[in-house]
Amino acid sequence: MNTKTILNKAIQIINSQAERDDKLLAICTLLDREVAVFDWTGFYLASETEERMLELGPYVGEETDHTRIPFGTGICGQAAETLDTFVVQDVSKATNYLACSVDVQSEIVVPIMKGDTFVGELDIDSHKKDAISDELKVLCEEICKNLSRIF
Repeated sequence: MNTKTILNKAIQIINSQAERDDKLLAICTLLDREVAVFDWTGFYLASETEERMLELGPYVGEETDHTRIPFGTGICGQAAETLDTFVVQDVSKATNYLACSVDVQSEIVVPIMKGDTFVGELDIDSHKKDAISDELKVLCEEICKNLSRIF
């Protein structure tokens, strides 16, 4: 399936009548199933009770010990703090990487904004170095732009 088709399917999920977390899980499942290099796909959401804290939301993949991540810590926390997309093609070269699995080789983290407010992020790990192409980066960013309206 090409990225345009994946994006269209993601938008259909976002526009569905499902609950927010069910939509997020369905997007994780879609990306996990359709993108061969995606090995862990999930969302970290801005905590509703604690400032500058990420909490693990829906995901597909191996369990992770990282259920709460402070802003600024690791790639996920850095994306939350800077509001920038991070693509790390070789996590062994990232000084601030929080290892979720010894198998992870590359990662992308894309913030989700509702207006000027950070509400969460899409986090994807790959067991392959240099797995995140420009096309996949654009796909993830477009999905996150569309997700902003369900928060």
